[in-house]
Amino acid sequence: MSELVERVDEQDRVLGVVDRAEAIRRKWPHRVATVLCRDPRGRVLVHRRPENAARFPGQYHWLLGGAVGVGESYAAAAGRELEEELGVRAPVRFLLTFLCDGVISPYWLGLYETVIDPDVTPDPAEVAWHAWIPESGLGEALERWCAVPDGLEVYRRYSALPAR
Repeated sequence: MSELVERVDEQDRVLGVVDRAEAIRRKWPHRVATVLCRDPRGRVLVHRRPENAARFPGQYHWLLGGAVGVGESYAAAAGRELEEELGVRAPVRFLLTFLCDGVISPYWLGLYETVIDPDVTPDPAEVAWHAWIPESGLGEALERWCAVPDGLEVYRRYSALPAR
């Protein structure tokens, strides 16, 4: 099934609508929205991707997310991905955007955060395992585990943000 996205330039300006597979194949930047989930105690949700996932099978991640649809804002996409992957509706708060080189293809990444109840039932097609860990242990966990490579870049940028 085709997934349409907006092809964007190095300043995140829309150039046109393309199939996401074509954008990846041709290394055209497009947009991706991600969400950092915290519970009310401040712990961070980490998860392992399913072994049969098309991208980064069996690897660990600290973000949920996916492509921003045509005409969709980063924030709307982040909220949609949260609902699709965890079955949760919650407001998201903007943290940062940047042009990520990406292992598969370059893309503009929008990072958001939210606070949700820790009792979640993830979609098994998206999340094979999950746990809540203290944010203070997140960096070490990402270094120790086989983590999604782009997630490491996002973590470096996130860690450099002023105290939240």
